[in-house]
Amino acid sequence: MFVKEVSVQNQVGLHARPATFFIQKANEFKSSIWVEKDERRVNAKSLLGVLSLGIVGGTDIKIIADGADEKEAVDGLINLVDSGFAE
Repeated sequence: MFVKEVSVQNQVGLHARPATFFIQKANEFKSSIWVEKDERRVNAKSLLGVLSLGIVGGTDIKIIADGADEKEAVDGLINLVDSGFAE
């Protein structure tokens, strides 16, 4: 299991469009991946799950992966969040 924390910097957070990019990226990996905010954990490959967290700009989230490519999965998603979802 590999875990890293990241702060969502884009102003709108993970609304529909950035969340879609996030899920598409998560689905590139074989590992099981979760997003955690305030002790609530959801499947990072589920749009409804990610949107249900209500992640807004400035929120700290944890990205957790477990599997063969867990480090690559977490690092790839951290890079996407850090890029501001190219918005």
